[in-house]
Amino acid sequence: MSNIIGGLVKIPTAKILDMWGRPQGMALMLLIWVVGYIMMASCRNVQTYAAAQVFSVTGAQGVSYVLTVFISDTSSLRNRTLMLAFATSPYIVTTWLGGPISQRVVGGPGWRWGFGIFAIVVPSVVLPLVCVFFHYQRKAQKAGLIEKTHIRLTPKNIKNFIIEVDLLGILILASGMALFLLSFSLYSYQAQEWRSPLIICMLTFGGSLLVFFPFYEKYIAPKTFIPFELLMDRTVFFAGIMFICVFFNAMVWGSYFFSMMQVVWGLSITNASYISAIYRVGSCLWAIGVGFFIRWTGRFKKLALYFAIPLMMLGVGLMIHFRRPNNDIGYIVMTQIFVAFSGGTIVLCGELAMMAPSDHQHIAVIVAILNLFGSIGSAAGGTVATVIWTTVFPRELRKCMPPEVDVNRVYGSIIAQLFYRPGTPARDCINNAYGEAQRYMLITSLALLSGALISVAMWRDIEVKENKQVKGRVF
Repeated sequence: MSNIIGGLVKIPTAKILDMWGRPQGMALMLLIWVVGYIMMASCRNVQTYAAAQVFSVTGAQGVSYVLTVFISDTSSLRNRTLMLAFATSPYIVTTWLGGPISQRVVGGPGWRWGFGIFAIVVPSVVLPLVCVFFHYQRKAQKAGLIEKTHIRLTPKNIKNFIIEVDLLGILILASGMALFLLSFSLYSYQAQEWRSPLIICMLTFGGSLLVFFPFYEKYIAPKTFIPFELLMDRTVFFAGIMFICVFFNAMVWGSYFFSMMQVVWGLSITNASYISAIYRVGSCLWAIGVGFFIRWTGRFKKLALYFAIPLMMLGVGLMIHFRRPNNDIGYIVMTQIFVAFSGGTIVLCGELAMMAPSDHQHIAVIVAILNLFGSIGSAAGGTVATVIWTTVFPRELRKCMPPEVDVNRVYGSIIAQLFYRPGTPARDCINNAYGEAQRYMLITSLALLSGALISVAMWRDIEVKENKQVKGRVF
């Protein structure tokens, strides 16, 4: 749900950036982000936590989105991938700190302070950048380079803004996707499963809203929030499809992997977090080299088609073989490195594929659409992974679990899974169930990557070395 809303919110954010300015958009996203952390730190029930998660994800992704737009505003196409890669380089350091800090906080002041700390740290870090944005916006206004914007929250202006961002269309799509996808995650918790009235209603209403959405956008909406004229470019369209497939793939192979490392290979939380971090650290580090390569060659399609997607398919294919009990953890690390290098390449190439055919005035919207495609892929991938897990894992447990063991308790708790010592029949059964569930997930993930390969093949081979998209003083 948070992924869907986080992706859709970027559409009205793009309008805010174009109508009011980049600093105003950054300040608003920062406020939403901090509110999310405050809600998490003070929540008393799961409903508040769910709402806080939506605020937090929306704000965090929003700040990242505004930074991407700012980089696109101030860089040439030739250097853009390099600048985007440098923007993600802090992950190379900060990712390794998550596990140790989490253990210290949980064992010390408690989990509430874990969120409370970030409610203080995030504005302390981002506010100086917001101030710099406002400072240079005022300088540009005084120099007559841009017009001064006046934000008047009158009923008429609010109504015009709602029409401009197509708020009703966003709500229809968000509600449809949420109801439809959540039903696949919740069905296993219902006594009647797929025959449950709740699941039937969610599927019916969610599916109906998704079917109604394109008709609303085509025939009813005064303004469409998706710029269909931009999506008609084949490179932009298939770059979006590629993002759906790649983000779907990452969510599927990443789901339940952390708990599998603890149970099957007996890793500590810290060591499991280190292996999980390989993807983010490796992709961010490798992306810097990719940025220099594209700056030098001016091409990105062949890099994606002949290197990134095939390497990702190789990595996921090897995961099918090595994510099994009794395999050495070193092979798991190897597959993580493969998908990290391919991920760092394909994301940058995909971003450039969506930006290169567009003119500068549509950059904010194009980046928003790019993020929307990624959010749809992540939401769908997470849903499919949950369906496979809730179907395969308990089924495999029931096949081999000793009669005295409560299968439902083992299925629902990693603590219960870790209770049984390695080498016991119960633990062997749990390990085999993990391996079987992961096998189904990874086969699904690999199948979707064929769609990514076909999509990349449909791109135009655009040369970005001499492509002048942004006017003025740029890097």
